Amino acid sequence: MKTRITFILLLLTTFTFAQNIISGKVLDQKGKPVAGANIYIDGTYDGATSSETGDFSFETSSAGNQFLVVSFLLFETFKKEIDVANYKDQTVKLRENVNALDAVVITAGTLQSGDKARVSVLKPLDIVTTAGSAGNIIAALQTLPGTQSVGEDGRLFVRGGEASETQTFVDGIRVAQPYGATTNNLPTRSRFSPFLFSGIAFSTGGYSAEYGEALSSVLLLNTQDEPDNNKTDIGLMTVGLSLGNTQKWKKNSLSVNMAYINLAPYQAVIPQNVDWNNPYQSLGGETVYRYHFTNGIFKLYAAFDSEKFDLNQKNINFENPVRTDLNNNNFYLNSSYKGTFGTGWQLTSGISYGYSKNKTKYDINDINTDENAAQLKLKLGKKVSNYFKLSFGTDYFITKFNENFDDNIAIDVKNGYDSNIFAAYTEADILFSKKLAMKVGLRYSNNSLLNENNIAPRASLAYKVSKSSQFSFAYGDFSQTPVVDYIKYSKYHQFESEKAQHYILNYQFTQPGQTFRAEAYYKDYTNLVQYDTRDIQYNSVFNNNGKGYAKGLDLFWRDSNLYKNLEYWISYSYIDSERQYKNFPNMVTPSFVANHTLSVVTKYFITDWKSQIGFTNSYSSGRPYNDPNQTQFMNGKTKSYNSLSFNWAYLLTTQKILYFSVSNLLGTQNIFGYDYAKLPDPNGVYNRQAITPTADRFFFVGFFWTISQNKSENQLKNL
Repeated sequence: MKTRITFILLLLTTFTFAQNIISGKVLDQKGKPVAGANIYIDGTYDGATSSETGDFSFETSSAGNQFLVVSFLLFETFKKEIDVANYKDQTVKLRENVNALDAVVITAGTLQSGDKARVSVLKPLDIVTTAGSAGNIIAALQTLPGTQSVGEDGRLFVRGGEASETQTFVDGIRVAQPYGATTNNLPTRSRFSPFLFSGIAFSTGGYSAEYGEALSSVLLLNTQDEPDNNKTDIGLMTVGLSLGNTQKWKKNSLSVNMAYINLAPYQAVIPQNVDWNNPYQSLGGETVYRYHFTNGIFKLYAAFDSEKFDLNQKNINFENPVRTDLNNNNFYLNSSYKGTFGTGWQLTSGISYGYSKNKTKYDINDINTDENAAQLKLKLGKKVSNYFKLSFGTDYFITKFNENFDDNIAIDVKNGYDSNIFAAYTEADILFSKKLAMKVGLRYSNNSLLNENNIAPRASLAYKVSKSSQFSFAYGDFSQTPVVDYIKYSKYHQFESEKAQHYILNYQFTQPGQTFRAEAYYKDYTNLVQYDTRDIQYNSVFNNNGKGYAKGLDLFWRDSNLYKNLEYWISYSYIDSERQYKNFPNMVTPSFVANHTLSVVTKYFITDWKSQIGFTNSYSSGRPYNDPNQTQFMNGKTKSYNSLSFNWAYLLTTQKILYFSVSNLLGTQNIFGYDYAKLPDPNGVYNRQAITPTADRFFFVGFFWTISQNKSENQLKNL
């Protein structure tokens, strides 16, 4: 019995002496105590929680070297190997979790929409529920600051840059022909319907080194990774028909949309300012196939358009209207893969092919063009730590353009070019803390057609001054091959890339239901193309001595807290821009630039009426034009532009919507500019004609029906 008692006492003594005390204090980087942190020995249940003063203490039976873990929601997890017997009264400093939801994010020059956007200026619904957009992504973007509404063109003009200075990408792959067919002073629209896209990043400048061949901006369209459910969408419209279907399986899904547009019935009822022989008609479609692998997703996107129209246009230089008969066929194929492999590596790869063929009869002239364009892309990235991410990749662009011009009398010429551009880039994201972040990058490109190399550095910095506000700064060098109007004559002339430098300072304030942005910028243009003739032609004398600048201020305010069911945003832009390029004799403001633009967009949901109504008012100050009757170049200025648009979506049932919209509701007589005669009349006066919209107003009525198993899906987000 005595032996047994002695053995038990020995065990108790051994257990008592085997207990080690771990103690210390948990602080943040500023030396303030962290209360509620979890402290424990990895792989055991031995631990404690820090007190209000950050202190902790607990006993453990572990011995030797062990890993001490300290974790708390807003901080990075601390893990360190310690000697259990000697870890007492130690201080643990936790670093802020830089990936927290309220962490700094670089926003200079970038406007984003979509569910994945860290700072979303627009919601996915906004892209097409904006009054006046008529389902056109570009028209909706023109309500944002930094854009110019050039009504006779319809494309995206950004911060003093021409439309050709903006490149469009789908899932990171370039689209060579993003707009529909058009002719002189007839506005075009984006080829892409919003049905298949879940997010948009619109960079007004200072964009990532991943993208090139754009002097002003890039528009990034991201297709949906996963559709909601199986459904069929049917649309009956005053301008045509639409049909869509989505099917989901375990690992893959397929979405298909088709649309037929014919403006003949509409224009038979609504008077037009254009003499149409055959109004605009088109047949087009898009499809996205997705397959989910264990560690990635593969997407195959394809789109086609077949468009045609025939019209007679008044021309100040001809006694009779000039006929334009145009047929366009366009095809775009894009495949991409995004996934992970190895120890945290991210892979993005893709390939695209675009084909566009135009057959145009202009007066007695036949102009036939075809363009083949492709891109190969490979990008690798790795998150080295929570504070450092590195990415690098390559691009290869191939473009082949041909043009045949035949005046059916004496001239029959062929022009065109073959271009190959290789690019490589690297970029690093550095997060110094939850408040300070930097992105630095470098892009190298080699252009075989121009026989030149370019190196373009890019850098962005962001600092969070409070929980809701931050400042960002961005700088970048950018280069772009001259547009096809020039480069098709490259067999006669040697061109260089046009260049621009961007400097952008941004302030952003965000809180639930409210966003405010203010952005000041300066752009410096060099190497712009100049020529010495009235019109561009093969024997013009070209050079790259042109220059220019653009500077301004953009303001944006969005609010949904003012009144229940009401959302609105206000965009204002001021720009001062001048160029000496083309055949300009001196530095002047180009004809597409308005110094002041203002957009006010409102959306209100009336529950009792089961309706969403919206108004958009767009204003811009007068734009310059050149009057040859005056001695000073580009001295004229149009009257201000103003257009009020309205839309109304009425839910007949949950899945059936009646939609109505009208643009320029008040019928404002807007003038975009003037065309002048090339020669004066007998009195020495150059006559002119105004450039006006194709119609005073545009009315749209549509019925949209969604058929799905859950009985709750509808097309409100697509209107």
